[in-house]
Amino acid sequence: MKKEKVLLIDGNSILNRAFYAIPVLTNKNGIYTNAVFGFLNIFFRFMDEDKPDYVAVAFDLPSPTFRHNMYDEYKGTRKPMPEELRPQILLIKEVLKKMNIEYVEKAGYEADDILGTLADFFEKENFEVSLVSGDKDMLQLATENIKIKIPKTKAGKTEVEIYNASDVLEKIGVTPSEFIDVKALMGDASDNIPGVPSIGEKTAIKIISEYKNIETAILNYESVKPKKASENLSEFKEQAILSKKLATIIKDVPIELSPDQFKLKDIHNSEVTKAFEELEFKSLLTRFGKIEKKISNEFIEISDFEEIKKQLEIANEQEFVAYNLLNIDGVVHGISIFHEKTNGFFVPLNNFNEESIINIFREFFESTIKKISINSKFEKVYLDRYNITVNKLYFDCSLGGYILNSSGSSYSYDNIAVDFLGERYSSEEEIFGKGKSKKSITEIEKSEILNFACLQSKVAYQSYFIMYEKLKENNQLELYFEIELPLVDVLKDMELFGIKVDKKALLEYQKMLGEKIELLTSEIYETAGEEFNINSPQQLGVILFEKLGLKGSKKTKTGYSTNHEVLEKLRSQHPLINLVLDYRTLTKLKSTYADGLLNVLADDDKVYSTFNQVITTTGRISSTEPNLQNIPIKMSIGRELRKIFIPSSEDYVFLDGDYSQIELRVLAHISGDETLINAFLNNEDIHRLTASQVFKVPMELVTPTQRGNAKAVNFGIVYGISAFSLSQDLKITKKEADNYINGYFEKYPKVKEYLEETVKNAHAKGYAETLFNRRREIPELKSSNFNLRSFGERVAMNMPIQGTAADIIKIAMNRVYSRIKEENLDAKLILQVHDELLIEVNKKDKERAMEIFEYEMENAFVLKSKLEADFSAGDNWYEAK
Repeated sequence: MKKEKVLLIDGNSILNRAFYAIPVLTNKNGIYTNAVFGFLNIFFRFMDEDKPDYVAVAFDLPSPTFRHNMYDEYKGTRKPMPEELRPQILLIKEVLKKMNIEYVEKAGYEADDILGTLADFFEKENFEVSLVSGDKDMLQLATENIKIKIPKTKAGKTEVEIYNASDVLEKIGVTPSEFIDVKALMGDASDNIPGVPSIGEKTAIKIISEYKNIETAILNYESVKPKKASENLSEFKEQAILSKKLATIIKDVPIELSPDQFKLKDIHNSEVTKAFEELEFKSLLTRFGKIEKKISNEFIEISDFEEIKKQLEIANEQEFVAYNLLNIDGVVHGISIFHEKTNGFFVPLNNFNEESIINIFREFFESTIKKISINSKFEKVYLDRYNITVNKLYFDCSLGGYILNSSGSSYSYDNIAVDFLGERYSSEEEIFGKGKSKKSITEIEKSEILNFACLQSKVAYQSYFIMYEKLKENNQLELYFEIELPLVDVLKDMELFGIKVDKKALLEYQKMLGEKIELLTSEIYETAGEEFNINSPQQLGVILFEKLGLKGSKKTKTGYSTNHEVLEKLRSQHPLINLVLDYRTLTKLKSTYADGLLNVLADDDKVYSTFNQVITTTGRISSTEPNLQNIPIKMSIGRELRKIFIPSSEDYVFLDGDYSQIELRVLAHISGDETLINAFLNNEDIHRLTASQVFKVPMELVTPTQRGNAKAVNFGIVYGISAFSLSQDLKITKKEADNYINGYFEKYPKVKEYLEETVKNAHAKGYAETLFNRRREIPELKSSNFNLRSFGERVAMNMPIQGTAADIIKIAMNRVYSRIKEENLDAKLILQVHDELLIEVNKKDKERAMEIFEYEMENAFVLKSKLEADFSAGDNWYEAK
């Protein structure tokens, strides 16, 4: 007969592990959730893997245990529980109750003892037992029927070590019961079990594998080796015996047990769903199936042309109408409409009627009705192929959601429904699946597609009214309507126009990189004295740290670390380091840009990037497929890549505008520091000025090194740089870096005042904001962990500066775009890269386009320190820059 399975979970251990593994998370009510979220992910992983019939979770209580009575200092070295973790213990217990999962705790005993008791009980009841804990102490409980499972994180992935009794013996060298004695000899710093001085893990295992237990080892202490261990074993024998008692997990905690109380019941219930919604565990909600409210006869599907026209006539009489193009993997399968006079309808598209149906909708899209959507840029790009312009797009809910919470994972309709309507609907992934098992639309029930399509327009419609009021309350309507919404058309046109590539030049660049990589490879082999896989960190580590004997990296189970930071510190130790760093630079250039651009080159020799408006927390635009914003320009060989980007024909030319030190100018403006402001107004070299101020030398005597160091300080201050980080960057002592930063604040006192006030306000509000009221929530500020809190404070210092700069360039983009259209110039804004804009213009309109370009960029916003940009023209992007 097949044994039934029980899953036992060490509640405190797994919760603690999750807390430190996952960055600070809070829901919209400010409740800490990272430990609970991590715990549940681990819980569900083992539920899926083990498929248990019974489940129990054990927890510690804060009261002393019998071990404290034995030894006052037991666990005396432990730090207090972080304030962010404490409430999450109660929270996970509430969630477990709702999931009908039994948890056990007993005053005077630890969770370990409860687990020992449960494991022993279920084994005797002939169950197959899995015990999940992050604590190796549990190995003493392993038998052939009790498996101990220990989750470990390696390279960002969770792996599980599994031990039964034979595994413990094979991997550690002692039996599970002998493992108690090993721990007693070596002690345990985390539990403050004293052990025996000078006996570490290896010596302890050696002693116990020979003598089987502490008592026998003590009796034979004279023959124990090494000598120091022998002497200490004799001297500290009472301490060793005490340590064994402290380390032993008991199996007879006085609790009444019956298998039935742990029988798995209904985990997937409405109470749990509600809890996960409140905690904002959207990814976990997918485990609970498609549970949106069944809507009987609410939505209708229409295929008859006359009926479509009739419904659109009703829509054209409304003030607000929400629409959605049903987009699955970039393919549009239909259109849904929702407004207050209809319950929502859906018109499916197929290859035979697509153009005809789209043309029926033309009048609606081009009308002056206020339209609401969720993914308007994609829809505008799609409709452009039919020469349809969406007129009077009044509200895009993905933009609204982004402005109201820039840290959201996505702004799809299901997330918006949870966040703003308190409703839970199935996501695209829940309906269609993902990866290789993803279903096509023909495999999904028609009624489900109808629901999915219409809910998107319904959610958009209902969310608009709530979002509008929240934006108004936050003073963010101007940010929304004057900056973000107009930008949709700008980015849409940039995506449609693309940027041309000189294919011949790209192939030559690719070939040149290939040849350089070959030469470098030969040189690396010659310098190393042998051939090896340069791309393998393990093989490179062996060459550097074993063969060449370099110091600077410790060996782990996966080998030596050879990341960029490690190699940078070793540059001066051996010529091989520079060669390897150059090799990595060139191979990345080749794979990411030369090969990568060739892979996405369209038939017209253009690349068409997607510009993302709702990704970054600072408000910056990002670029994907391909990413045109990360082309390296600090190295000459990286800058060369810009030569391959050319205008569409010989009649056109590129104009480039690049804001000059915009973040420092914003800092000067916000802080009101007169020295900084005047420096910009007088067109002084800001880095030379800072060097003169900090190093107390006349401007004309500032050396290039001093100017370079001052530049690092100037930009570092914007990002809240620490003295330690500055010392690493400049390769100077921490004390020197401290002096640089203190010298900076001495000369620019209002900058210091501003940064301190900004951090103070962010602590009080929980967020930082730009001059245009763009917000970024910073939950890390509430952390008791110094490193996390410091990170939050650096974010608070930087976000208003970087975010304001991002807002300003968006304003410039909107104005340049509008002026070009107003004056009917043969020109296009085609690219935005951080603080830089690129225009393609017909040579006949070049002068006028440049005038507009200069004016609108430098007058996008009035800074006390004035906006200034560098402008140039050229026959390729390299020349224009």
